[in-house]
Amino acid sequence: MSSMTSDPRARRALYRMMLRIRAFENAAEAASQGGVSAYGQQAGTAAKVRGPLHLSTGQEAVPAGVCAHLDASDYLTSTHRGHGHTLAKGADLTRMMCELFGKASGFNGGKGGSMHIADFSVGMLGANGVVAAGLPIAVGAAHAQKLLKAARQGGPGSGAGEAITVCFFGDGAINRGPFLEALNWARVYRLPVLFVCEDNRWSATTSSGPMTAGDGASARAASLDIAATRVDGNDVFAVHAVAAGLVAQVRAGSGPRLLHALTYRVKGHVSVDPAAYRDPQELAAALDTDPIARARATLLADGVSAAELDALQDEAQVEVDEALAAADAAPWPAPEAAFGDVQDVGAGQWI
Repeated sequence: MSSMTSDPRARRALYRMMLRIRAFENAAEAASQGGVSAYGQQAGTAAKVRGPLHLSTGQEAVPAGVCAHLDASDYLTSTHRGHGHTLAKGADLTRMMCELFGKASGFNGGKGGSMHIADFSVGMLGANGVVAAGLPIAVGAAHAQKLLKAARQGGPGSGAGEAITVCFFGDGAINRGPFLEALNWARVYRLPVLFVCEDNRWSATTSSGPMTAGDGASARAASLDIAATRVDGNDVFAVHAVAAGLVAQVRAGSGPRLLHALTYRVKGHVSVDPAAYRDPQELAAALDTDPIARARATLLADGVSAAELDALQDEAQVEVDEALAAADAAPWPAPEAAFGDVQDVGAGQWI
């Protein structure tokens, strides 16, 4: 039995979201390197995106499949590789490109850059440059959701039927302390949080498998009495189907759940990393499972025309090209903005 949703509009929306993420990542990669992007548009001779840029190329099926079930009232925390999560949660593509360019019209006024994207208007609480740091933030957000519901109802509450928090993290994060602390707290207090491990097999420049004891994220979640489900993270329709059930369970007040999505990081750790430490045959095998190519083949077999799918790709590229132009033309932050968003110690009471 196919795991694909029967709604044609939903299928096209999933495919379109993956195309938007891929087009954004390709453009951002080119803009961080200078030169010409994978699609051929000129990004300029000098890098327009400064600082570390961590790409999610090849992992598009996970955020697309999961976030399709979320509303703006739901919270989301991300990682240093968070462009796809941000777009899938509904954030504006142009404003994110402006943030990468360091421009005043970016989400964080150009101060956050790639690793600190946030858009509270759609519930995106922020990317994070510290591995595993998003986990306790997500648990805190989910606990707040539960307490607010209890306050409205005048009782302890279970979080049932209310907004939830989704926490994306990589396989490298499960070997850090915040993973255990966050999952333990979420289980003890039965919090409305869905943990999503994007298992892309690499922790920076080290293969994560040999560095991880046991059977990975799902086994560790199960040891804490948190139900965990594995899924092929390069099959967007499978991710979508599994995430639907898990999100429904969390919304119903069943407590935390974990989705262990097996995918692959096809780019280096950062956009200027050629990843020469990786076995070329391993990369070639991973490219054969490209989530966009797989979704396209499925849709073609299901009767969607190649022309329609090509048109969706063209639309995504036009959107990204327009965002590039807008980011390039956007103003830089005013010099005095450097003193904004800094902690205010008040009227000297600490002196």
